Amino acid sequence: MESNTTKKGKVIIAGAGPGDAELITIKLQKRLAEADVIICDRLVNPDIISLNAKKDVLVLNAGKQGYNDASISQDEINELIVSHALQGHTVLRLKGGDVAFFSNVLDELYSITAHEIPFEIIPGITAAAGASAYTGIPLTARGFSQGVQWVTFSPSSNYSHERWEYLAASNDTLVFYMASKNVIQLAEQLIKYIGDRDIALAIVEQATTPHQKVNITSLKNCAVDFKDKQFSSPSLVIVGNVVNLHHQFKWFNSDGGGSIFNDLEK
Repeated sequence: MESNTTKKGKVIIAGAGPGDAELITIKLQKRLAEADVIICDRLVNPDIISLNAKKDVLVLNAGKQGYNDASISQDEINELIVSHALQGHTVLRLKGGDVAFFSNVLDELYSITAHEIPFEIIPGITAAAGASAYTGIPLTARGFSQGVQWVTFSPSSNYSHERWEYLAASNDTLVFYMASKNVIQLAEQLIKYIGDRDIALAIVEQATTPHQKVNITSLKNCAVDFKDKQFSSPSLVIVGNVVNLHHQFKWFNSDGGGSIFNDLEK
């Protein structure tokens, strides 16, 4: 049982952005310098920590990755956060992108509040915003798209016919997280519901980093162009006519190879 005299620490849950080490907030930069323990995802650029954190900070890699049975479970991550905070430490839980987009933040908040640990949440630039800016693909644009929808896709998604019909009928730009491994199946599903098979599809690998790569096709050509192709993690799928603007407005030069991320961690 916890002693009443035990001084609890604090937990900061923060988004580290999509990859470029300079795409972090001033507030996160300050908290990095204050943290005693940093628990970070696989999709966090290690330069963010090395450039901003204290020299004696304890860095724990809490790798979570789809299709990887060896990755750390969410329960284990929750225990790490709580145990270090209850020792009186300032714990920074550092997540790739923004904490509100597909990040399991709710599970961590439940654990933190169950132990009455003080916390704060710092937003970050999500992968979709980073990929949009660094590829010259505006997600909404007059004459192209009036809205955008963020969705995940995997073989276990099991979306209803009504869900697919809604996505297809909206004319919004569709941004799919966690979908590159199954992009051909995704294109096949969209073709069933979208009348225009020539709509462009882009897969953006490692957006905002020196290794960014943009792969563009159409729904009807996806199965041929991307057959047996492996995409580097993290990757994002963008579907919509706005994708074609990349050819006109691309500005970011990258080598398109290698990785700044550790594939064994999240």
